[in-house]
Amino acid sequence: MINLTKLWTGVAQPADGLRYGHGEGAHVVARGRKPIVVWNITRTCNLRCVHCYSDSNAQQYPGELDWAQMQSVVADLAAYQVPSLLFSGGEPMIHPRFFDLVELSTAAGLKLTISTNGTLITPEKAALLKAANVAYVGISLDGIGPVHDEFRRKEGAFDAAVRGFQHCHEVQQKTGLRLTLTRHNVENIEQILDFIEDQQIQRVCFYHLVPAGRGSELQVLEPDEARHALDTLIARVEAWHYQGIDREVLTVTQPADGAYLLLRMQRENHPYLAEATRLLAWNGGGANSSGRGIANIDTRGDVHPDQFWQDVLLGNVKHMPFSQIWNGGNPGSAAILASIRSIGLLSMEERQARMSGPCAECKWFSICGGGFRTRAAFANYGSLWGSDPGCYLRPAEIRA
Repeated sequence: MINLTKLWTGVAQPADGLRYGHGEGAHVVARGRKPIVVWNITRTCNLRCVHCYSDSNAQQYPGELDWAQMQSVVADLAAYQVPSLLFSGGEPMIHPRFFDLVELSTAAGLKLTISTNGTLITPEKAALLKAANVAYVGISLDGIGPVHDEFRRKEGAFDAAVRGFQHCHEVQQKTGLRLTLTRHNVENIEQILDFIEDQQIQRVCFYHLVPAGRGSELQVLEPDEARHALDTLIARVEAWHYQGIDREVLTVTQPADGAYLLLRMQRENHPYLAEATRLLAWNGGGANSSGRGIANIDTRGDVHPDQFWQDVLLGNVKHMPFSQIWNGGNPGSAAILASIRSIGLLSMEERQARMSGPCAECKWFSICGGGFRTRAAFANYGSLWGSDPGCYLRPAEIRA
């Protein structure tokens, strides 16, 4: 994640310790972090979104974890002390034991986030989330009004999601907005930012599209569209900061955003350039994300390097605790995991020497780590050393 608010304004943000190596929960080196775990607790969903990486529908799917197995996962994650746990789906709130799982997780001391389409959040459910000490509720939005409904393939989905935001706001439950940037909605980004301001949403994550599941049918942003989106976000972060509002604005699944931010800072002689460079270099971008700083447990208990990289299987929590799998305890996947992590263990020079394509000569490699490895692997037939096709930097910007 690239925290635009932190890097552009210098104002401390909640996850600085995990993301940039200083503040509460800081680590000495980025590769020493334990992973944020994205847990898809069910594949069933009441919507059928066009960009869904799990290709979910309103139906039951075989092989999902039973309650005893879920309890074991929570106990293991708590004992392993993962920094954050995110419930996703499908639609997680559909799960028949959703609130039991929420209460179990927060009681175990886990920092819990919910990723939801928001349509099922009633006033009563919002109050239960707040009472259970959920860190924040991330509600997905992909446009305003009919644009969002088209993405979600259900008329009225936007209005229902807005009510979900409002119900959370009424009980002072921290909310976040999650949006996947595609060529179909990037033109609405100003309207979306206006909505965030009007609804007083405290945190927003803009994801760059990863071609997984039904999302493989969509088009990633053109370079000029990606640059315009970043410029728009930076301008709004700056405007909010001048108003005394340090709303948390992040971009996800594209470490090149950090390089683009530094290019902007260089051109504008920004006062936080040196500090932003230091923080982004510590983070390492794609070198320390999938398979190290983030992990996924899918609905059947399979463990993956992240929620998009479903064709790489590291083990299954029905047969071995997540902590053991993640520490390389599964002989069948230990080599795969070691290979993914070698990107972060090699020196920056050694990593870049193995890369092919534009990354091999990019002067920003130490900042972005070669982009989002999952998208790069998709584009390079599984190779860990190909360039990320989603990078939008111009040739003149990447040369030393």
